Amino acid sequence: MSPPLHMRRDGFHPAPELSALRNDEGVAKIRTVFGSDAWLVTRFEDVRTVLSHPELYSNALVPPLRPPGAPPPSPEEVAAMRAGNLLGSDPPEHTRLRRMLTAEFTVRRMRRLEPRVQQFVDDHLDARGRGGPPADLVTDFALPVPSLVICELLGVPYADRAGFQDTSKRLLDVSLSPDERAAAAAESRAYIASLIKMFRKDPGEDLLGMLVREHGDELSDAELSGIGSLLLLAGHETTANMLSLGTFALLRHPDQLALLREEPDRVDAAVEELLRWLSIVHSGTIKLTTTEVRLGGQTIGAGETVICSLPAANRDPGLFSNPDELDILRDAAGHVAFGHGIHHCLGAPLARMELRIAFPALLSRFPGLRLAGEPRFRSMTVVHGLTTMPIAW
Repeated sequence: MSPPLHMRRDGFHPAPELSALRNDEGVAKIRTVFGSDAWLVTRFEDVRTVLSHPELYSNALVPPLRPPGAPPPSPEEVAAMRAGNLLGSDPPEHTRLRRMLTAEFTVRRMRRLEPRVQQFVDDHLDARGRGGPPADLVTDFALPVPSLVICELLGVPYADRAGFQDTSKRLLDVSLSPDERAAAAAESRAYIASLIKMFRKDPGEDLLGMLVREHGDELSDAELSGIGSLLLLAGHETTANMLSLGTFALLRHPDQLALLREEPDRVDAAVEELLRWLSIVHSGTIKLTTTEVRLGGQTIGAGETVICSLPAANRDPGLFSNPDELDILRDAAGHVAFGHGIHHCLGAPLARMELRIAFPALLSRFPGLRLAGEPRFRSMTVVHGLTTMPIAW
């Protein structure tokens, strides 16, 4: 199965045909993995326009994932599947849910987490150092550290990580049938629901416990389960793939790697440039137009599907000079790797903090870090990344 256009990559880069679309039409019809049509938006300004106007481009109107030929879900089923899912809601429902979570993802709150993140990073690097080379950066470092962090933040038992990592992998794999992916989503919600029952009896100091304690009368168990499932999925998958793919990118650009080693204070700028250059989330959420709109010279009718290409937008030459070059000296502020507008990634401060700690620690701990084999890219998955990355030092 070939990936749909918006998911095609050429290693680190958007596929050439995706870049060509951005440089030519900008907005064009494509076929999705489900066999339906959608408008693909590729230029930076057009992507920002879509992400800035939920009243025109709705998340809530997108139908839930269903197997081909299945009857449409009942209103009750739709409500249950959408409960607590910020990515599947529009204002005012989105505003209500996000307001309850924003305080837990402030930069100040993230600073309080920094010592624990540093400890997780150091512990895994020390263990890897004792074990000696070779190692797999994905399984030995990039995946377990963000998993530990999100478990610590949410109050999820780390012993359950194998289960939720497998569920996440199936949920994001678009080569699986809609039935299989829907089953994975149901499994994730059921797992979090079992934790919510415990938190209802004894809320702790973690994020899910805080939600029960401070907003338990406002949020149903279904909403709490939806929030927890989304945060658990997003909290480890995205950062894990940024850690491994970002390290691979630096190893393939030794001048940039040397600069970051010599001047570790540049790590914040390096993180932003890696986020822009890699743009591991292909498109963010699918949207449905609420009315006829004009975008990029095209007329899009009401009720039509719109997909934003974040990698193409972040490589737009109208925004950045030499956008296909990795340059940690550039000011990459303003990129849309975390989205934009009301659905801008809630966990962006957490992801930035983890990357800012992990990259310098890894490069410092292993000055001779090098590839010990060819990394394998993921395909047909919602989040771009690596399945394996053999390393030595």
